[in-house]
Amino acid sequence: MADRLPRRRRVPQPVVEVLRLCIVLAGAALGYQAAGIFPGPVGSLGPVALGVIIGSGLGYALGGVLGRSTVHAMSRTEQVLRGVPAEQIVAGFFGALLGLLGGAAVAWPVFLIGHAAVAVPLFVFVLLATAMLGYRIGALRRESMIAMFGPGAGMAPAAATTSSVLPRLVDSSVAIDGRIVEVVRAGFLGGRMIVIKPVLDELQGLADAHDDLRRAKGRRGLEILEALRREPSVELEVVDDLAVAVPDVDAKLVRTALDTGWALLTLDSNLARSAALAGVRVLNLHALTLAMRPSVAAGDEVNVLLTKAGKEAGQAVGYLDDGTMVVVERAREAVGQDALVQVTSVLTTANGRMVFARPVLLDGHPVPGR
Repeated sequence: MADRLPRRRRVPQPVVEVLRLCIVLAGAALGYQAAGIFPGPVGSLGPVALGVIIGSGLGYALGGVLGRSTVHAMSRTEQVLRGVPAEQIVAGFFGALLGLLGGAAVAWPVFLIGHAAVAVPLFVFVLLATAMLGYRIGALRRESMIAMFGPGAGMAPAAATTSSVLPRLVDSSVAIDGRIVEVVRAGFLGGRMIVIKPVLDELQGLADAHDDLRRAKGRRGLEILEALRREPSVELEVVDDLAVAVPDVDAKLVRTALDTGWALLTLDSNLARSAALAGVRVLNLHALTLAMRPSVAAGDEVNVLLTKAGKEAGQAVGYLDDGTMVVVERAREAVGQDALVQVTSVLTTANGRMVFARPVLLDGHPVPGR
């Protein structure tokens, strides 16, 4: 099942070969320049020809490695920048430009006090440091930067981005639960959804487990991801681990969301709370489920099927259609029957609600002494 999910695109071979050719030409040029170190011909080859051949050979050997590494680095940069708003990039560019100008104004006197071999590296170091500082300040204060430069460039300050329009990191709990497919088909969710490789590996590990329950959960999670991939309103993408140094999967999700600006889509209330405290935009489907439950207040009368005895003497337990537990006093003898009960109180917890009630009608008959 996992094999049918989107994979990372392979490196385009023509691009690698063009980059390799550039390294080969550079190596040949270096060999030509270094030919002067040879005192005379080597065998039937002159020093220039030998230098060019050696330089080309080294360039060909290194060119493939450097080419593939360059393309992979560009792909990873593209993945990271997909989650960065355009306004942040533009503001960072303006900040870096100001940093370069400021660094050049501060650092140019180094050419007056030292040799060029010492002054040039120091000058470049100051330029890079001030440019990086300017980019970070510009990205952090992007609204102010856009307000300064935007009108002249035909740009307006960026509006606040809501979580509903951001790319969403999918937690394994969402895939295992499965209700997200119905939410997507109802039109409440869509767009770009991202599964990091550690989450996919976690589901695959569950699917290969010896325990039947864990294996069923893993297979269901993979099936739900496959169903999401087929939905026309969803763009499902599997990306590599962007937080390799973080060992825990939940911590990887939080770190990735912080680094990319993506929202976290989860059903795990504990993960949702910790991610929100860390500054992550969170879409908690469990909170959505609680918010969509029918409102029940003290004094309301509801019908419930009493399915089992409660923990305390005389209690019976039933459930509303949304799964809310209803504890009914003085109704243990009516277990297995339908009851009309009146709500006396509602207890709300982090895991849901619990309703306490007293019977009005048991199996269609009024309750004596009510």
